Amino acid sequence: MNHAPLLKKLVISVLGMFAFAFALVPLYDVFCEVTGLNGKPSLEQAQQSEHVDDSREVTVSFTTHAQSGAPFEVLAQKQEVVVKPGAMTVVTFAAANTSGEPRVMQAIPSVSPGLAAKYLHKLACFCFDQQPLQANERLEYQLRFYVDPALPQEYEELTLSYTLFDISAKRQDLLAAQAR
Repeated sequence: MNHAPLLKKLVISVLGMFAFAFALVPLYDVFCEVTGLNGKPSLEQAQQSEHVDDSREVTVSFTTHAQSGAPFEVLAQKQEVVVKPGAMTVVTFAAANTSGEPRVMQAIPSVSPGLAAKYLHKLACFCFDQQPLQANERLEYQLRFYVDPALPQEYEELTLSYTLFDISAKRQDLLAAQAR
């Protein structure tokens, strides 16, 4: 019995699945960019708004979630704020390294609803940089942001969420520099 044709089909199938899996991340990024469904706000520092829409208000809520095992607590001092689109708003976040060792935190933001992500502009954010924290250290960070006046009228509430990651193993250089 000749198994060569079956083996050839299986090898091609495996290679095809590998190629598809390898291409999923860039395809997902393109899909999200085209549809605006991913909720990822820009990590670029925005410029100050020059127009404030006094005719409406938008409620912005804040949530944080630490990756499993990440020894960080980050909480907004105000869980939600009501803002006028275009008006600069400052919210203070208290961050803590709850471990007994120096750690490096990376906060990854997302906005819900996802289609509104491109309308939330940050001028200062602890998510722009990786944050070294000493053992049991507590720090405060300011988020300076505004909601774009071009935000469609149907969006009256936004949620800015941060997922906190422990990237200490990858950033020993930051811990060493801070120890000096």
